[in-house]
Amino acid sequence: MDDLGDDEQSSAADTLRATIQSKFQAFLDRSTVHIVPRWIATALALAVYALRVYVVNGWYIVTYGLGIFLLNNFIGFLSPAVDPDSEGSLLPTTCDEDFKPFSRRVPEFKFWYSSTKGIFTAFGMTFFEVFDIPVFWPILLIYFFALFFLTMKRQIKHMIKHKYVPWSGSKRKYADGGDGGKVGKDDK
Repeated sequence: MDDLGDDEQSSAADTLRATIQSKFQAFLDRSTVHIVPRWIATALALAVYALRVYVVNGWYIVTYGLGIFLLNNFIGFLSPAVDPDSEGSLLPTTCDEDFKPFSRRVPEFKFWYSSTKGIFTAFGMTFFEVFDIPVFWPILLIYFFALFFLTMKRQIKHMIKHKYVPWSGSKRKYADGGDGGKVGKDDK
């Protein structure tokens, strides 16, 4: 008789979990088009985390780990999905080649989502003393900045070498109908 009760409880728990996951996925799906508000919320979460670490004066190793995690996500965001060193050029080199838009290794939404999850995970870790490992935080800060600058230097050299820019501005708009005011051969 107890086995039947356990099955009903696990079934109810599974149904509740599926409902919560479905609602959370619907929220994520609706948020994909709202890029700026998502990043503002993430920046706010990061500021709250930094304030927490400052106020409690600890968890520097967790903060260092979060910094390395965010740096790794950022490098993935800046990197092309296919490495030009192994696949050849991603961009057209002649007029006859098709334009291939920049395809990221880590898309913007996944970059945002994993970064936000990382911030909330690190924030949660600040409530457990076991993660407050005593370290001399200035050394970690210096090491993080050295790692950041060396990694970004390598990434920028890669971008210059393969002539790609991992972001693009908006489409150009022309005030006079799209031809830029130029007169073609046939218009003379």
